[in-house]
Amino acid sequence: MLDGFHEECGVVAIYGHPEAANLAYLALYALQHRGQESAGIAASDGAHLECFRGMGHVADIFTPRVIASLPGRFAIGHTRYSTAGDTVLLNAQPFAVNCNKGQIAVAHNGNITNAVELRAKLEREGSIFQATSDTEVILHLMARSRERTLAAALREALLELEGAFSLVLLTENRMIVARDPQGFRPLAMGQMELSGGRVCYAFASETCAFDLIGATYMGEVEPGEMISIGPEGFTRERYAPEAPRAQCVFEHVYFSRPDSIVFGRAVQESRELLGRLLAREHPVEADVVVPVPDSGVTAAIGYAAESHIPYRQALIRNHYVGRTFIEPSQAIRDFGVKLKLNPVRHLLEGRRVVLVDDSIVRGTTSRKIVRMVRSAGAREVHLRISCPPTVSPCFYGVDTPTKRELIGANNTVEEIRRFVEADTLGYLSLGGLREAVADHDCNYCYACYTGDYPTDLVNLEELMAKRGERH
Repeated sequence: MLDGFHEECGVVAIYGHPEAANLAYLALYALQHRGQESAGIAASDGAHLECFRGMGHVADIFTPRVIASLPGRFAIGHTRYSTAGDTVLLNAQPFAVNCNKGQIAVAHNGNITNAVELRAKLEREGSIFQATSDTEVILHLMARSRERTLAAALREALLELEGAFSLVLLTENRMIVARDPQGFRPLAMGQMELSGGRVCYAFASETCAFDLIGATYMGEVEPGEMISIGPEGFTRERYAPEAPRAQCVFEHVYFSRPDSIVFGRAVQESRELLGRLLAREHPVEADVVVPVPDSGVTAAIGYAAESHIPYRQALIRNHYVGRTFIEPSQAIRDFGVKLKLNPVRHLLEGRRVVLVDDSIVRGTTSRKIVRMVRSAGAREVHLRISCPPTVSPCFYGVDTPTKRELIGANNTVEEIRRFVEADTLGYLSLGGLREAVADHDCNYCYACYTGDYPTDLVNLEELMAKRGERH
C-alpha cells in the first residue's frame, strides 16, 4: 500500500544500561517504519535529564555528537508520524518539563480521544500549552495532581484519559511504562543480562527493536498495566479495571514489520495466513502471484503457497525514494507510483497476474499499479486484498482519510473493481481476518472495517476539526 493510511508512532525505553541512549537510538532505527516525521531521545544519568529532538529520520537526527550529549543508564525514545497536532518540532516527542514532580520526559503512541476536552479544561484552570500534541495533556494532568508520588500522579492522569496510548515516562532515576486499558497499541517488554548479574530492561512498540539491540523478548505490557522501575526495583501493577480488549488488527495487516512479535503473535504468521485464506476465499486461474511491495509481500507468499501459482517479485521497489506515503503533503504522496515501483516486463508479459496488496484506501494508487502491470504486458490483472474493505476512519492512532475519501465506504466491490480497472477484485472477509490473527476471544479492534468503535466517541467530525488533523 503506497498511499492513504499513515503510520502512527514508535516508542522505546531502556533502563539500566551504560549506553542507554545509544541503544534507544538503535531501537528507534528499527522502528523507523512507524513514522518518519520526527524523532527524539531523553536520557538521564541519575541526577539530570537531557532531551534532544529533531525533524526527519532517526539516522540523520542522532549523530555521534548528539548521542554523546545524552549520557546515562536510562533513556526513552520516540519516532513520530503526526496523527494529532501539527508537523513542527514543538510536537516532536519526548516532551520534557520541570514541574513540582521534578524533571519528567514522556512519549506515547496512540490517540487520546478526549484530549480536546481535557485540554480545554486544563486551560480554563490556568495551564499553558506549548504544543498541539496529545502527549502534553498527560504532563499537565500529572503536574496538577495532588498525589505526592510520581506513580500515583501518573495513575491519576491515566484514569482521566480515553482512547489509545502506549506510554513511556522517564525521570532522573525512574522509568514508568503503561498501556491503555483496552490495549489498542502494542508495547513489548524485554531484558538484557549485563556483567555482574545486572539486568537491563527494554520496552518497545515492536520486538524487531529488541533483535537489533540484543534484548530477549519477555512478553507484553498488559492492557491497563503500569510498570515502574526505580532504585527500589521492578514493580508491576494494574492501574485500571479490566476492559474488553481492542488490539489494533491493522498492526498485523500492515503496520508492524513481519519479523516482529506484536500482541504476543508473530506478524509473519498472521500475514502468511491472510494470504492463504484470501486464496481460499477468492481463487482464480492465473500464471503468477505478484506482491505490491513491501506491504503485500508476505500475504502474496501465502496466496501463492495455497493456490500453487508461482510467486514472482515482478514489481521492484526503489527503496531510496523514501516512504513518501508517510509524508503529510498530498502533492508528495501523489508524486508518482513509477518513482517507487518498476515492473519486470518479462515476468508479466502475456501472463494472467494475481496482484496482492494489504488494502485499498482511496483507490487512486491501486489503479495506477493495475495500469502499470497492464502496460508491462499482463493479459489479466486480478487484484486481491488481504483485509476487508476499509469503511471507517480510525481515531486510535492511525491517520486514515475521512469516510467520504474512503473508496470502500462509498462504493460496492464491483464499483471499486471498475475504478481500479482490475479484471477481478477480492477482499478477505472479516471472518478470514479474525482467523488469520487467531482472534478466538474477540481481543482485536476492527472499527476501520465495521464502523463499530470500541469506545464512546462523541461528535467525531467536530473532534477531528478541533484537533486540526489533516483529513
